[in-house]
Amino acid sequence: MRTVLVIDDNPAVGTSLDLLFGLREIRTLTAQSPGDGLAVLAREPIDLVVQDMNFTADTTSGEEGIALFRAIRERHPDLPIVLLTAWTHLETAVELVKAGAADYQAKPWDDHKLVATVENLLELSEATREVARFRDERRRRRKALDAQYDLRGLVFASAATERVVELACQVARADIPVLITGPNGAGKERIAEIIQANSSVKDGPFVTVNCGALPSELIEAELFGADAGAYTGAPNRAREGRFEIADGGTLFLDEIGNLPLAGQAKLLRVLESGQFERLGSSKTRKVKVRVVSATNADVAAMIREGRFREDLYYRLNVIELRLPPLAERSDDIVPLAEHFLAGAAVLDDSARGALTAHAWPGNVRELKNAIQRAALLCQNGTITARDLGLAPARAGNGRIAADAEPDREAIETALRNARGVISQAAAELGLSRQALYRRMEKMGIGDA
Repeated sequence: MRTVLVIDDNPAVGTSLDLLFGLREIRTLTAQSPGDGLAVLAREPIDLVVQDMNFTADTTSGEEGIALFRAIRERHPDLPIVLLTAWTHLETAVELVKAGAADYQAKPWDDHKLVATVENLLELSEATREVARFRDERRRRRKALDAQYDLRGLVFASAATERVVELACQVARADIPVLITGPNGAGKERIAEIIQANSSVKDGPFVTVNCGALPSELIEAELFGADAGAYTGAPNRAREGRFEIADGGTLFLDEIGNLPLAGQAKLLRVLESGQFERLGSSKTRKVKVRVVSATNADVAAMIREGRFREDLYYRLNVIELRLPPLAERSDDIVPLAEHFLAGAAVLDDSARGALTAHAWPGNVRELKNAIQRAALLCQNGTITARDLGLAPARAGNGRIAADAEPDREAIETALRNARGVISQAAAELGLSRQALYRRMEKMGIGDA
């Protein structure tokens, strides 16, 4: 059952709130001094604290409440705390909210407003605990992956990337082709490196060929090699192809959809028998190579159009690893950004919000470029949303993205919609409570 602890020296306050919260099936415990309140917190599971600011008769400084707040925050850093203030200055409560208090209510309180605040915070608290449990479980799984496999220093935090990495590690030791699909710049080569690092040929060479970066007439020579003078412009000496160079290791074929049909036929033969001939040569050569390929193309459409061999596709696609675009694994964005910064600068809240709100059509490659540019433009080593220069965006629920600051009208509208409940208004605006209070203070909103 949801449980609230009320710490107030006036017994009538505890009784009133017990009745008020009980109507909402919220269990209420009471304490009449800071010491008693801390003792209850030490022995009972509490979801939220409502605390007074003064506990000694004729005291109005709020110092006792400040000390209690700090003591609770030190022992229970994630516990929501609502301040009840009567005689203390409003500025004191606002400062504590900036320091992490969930909200403040003036005595005598408005029942509807207080209940709405408590209900909202209890819901947020449960959601926060669920997220924390999920993240703890994810960290545990990540630690287990790190202990069991070589992840090549890959930076990630999302469940989507974790699934791809885990599957890549599982199939790494099987001597079968793997096809990695996903958009350009998403990090497909890094997944191929993880497969190589955990395979039975991890000590062999890892050779990469970008089939999309070579003219079609040169791809075959690049892959299979060529004898002297095998084609127009060929050198006057024989050259090894990438298959020969990768013998005993892994060959990563990026943008495999760009391989011409003649090269596809040769590739299929190598996959099936390990045999091939260099261009201009009749000598059959044999290699043992693990092939990992990648593409961002719609291979099924290419097969229908006759531009890609169906038998080759099924030979390559024994196992498919789909790496989602960066926008679909938003938990990776900030860790990757901080990795690219390497301590050269830090991201403020507006920058973090702008990063996660952006669509990243260029994926990780675009993110790296944006971070490197922002690190050069920022002042005092702190990157803001303005330094990133990303296009303004709105979240799907209509909230203002973190790189667009709400104006006075937007804030006042949100406060009216939330009936003055700061946490609810902040959620509508896509801000933290502390950020909303800072903007209200700056704009003079709520001043008497």
